[in-house]
Amino acid sequence: VQLVESGGGTVQAGGSLRLSCAASGYTSTTYCMGWFRQAPGKEREGVSAIDSDGSTSYADSVKGRFAISKDNAKSTLYLEMYSLKPEDTAMYYCAAARFICGENAMDFWGKGTLVTISS
Repeated sequence: VQLVESGGGTVQAGGSLRLSCAASGYTSTTYCMGWFRQAPGKEREGVSAIDSDGSTSYADSVKGRFAISKDNAKSTLYLEMYSLKPEDTAMYYCAAARFICGENAMDFWGKGTLVTISS
């Protein structure tokens, strides 16, 4: 499975962005897909995930502001981000897992897309 993120950029605080992750390859084997981020000088953290049943999860820091979704027909994962804050600045990565959803269980990773929020 290959994952390619897009949609990153620079926006002002309070603005919004939509990230996309195009998946190719044996996508039918994917159980879970998610978004992770890594800010400069910080460890990577999970942002949101969605499993094959459509169940979603969010980090507390983004609940109510971010929304994850997927279009199976297009093999694309999305992350809608609203009310963006400077602390959301990070490289955002798309990832997919075959069996278990979790940062240490993701089997495939994209190269990331940079999101910068200016104050």
